[in-house]
Amino acid sequence: MKELDPLLHSQLRLGIISLLISVKEAEFTHLKDETNSTAGNLSIQLQKLKEAGYIEIEKSFKDNYPQTTCKITKLGIKAFENYVKDLQQYIKPKK
Repeated sequence: MKELDPLLHSQLRLGIISLLISVKEAEFTHLKDETNSTAGNLSIQLQKLKEAGYIEIEKSFKDNYPQTTCKITKLGIKAFENYVKDLQQYIKPKK
């Protein structure tokens, strides 16, 4: 059996990618609220996903407040699809 992607096997990183797969992009505060994560932990996990090329992070200002927007990349979508496919192999009944 194929090994599951260790980057996506983390609960928080999988949660981030799962959210982004459905909305394509989300603000940092939305991801923080939806994953019940601390800002520090979320920042670290987002950076790991960015370094892997799974997401893009865009920093800007909105009404003089910093705004961080995260978007899933094509590589991130493919990694998520592969992760789900690999996971299904683990739960598929053996013949």
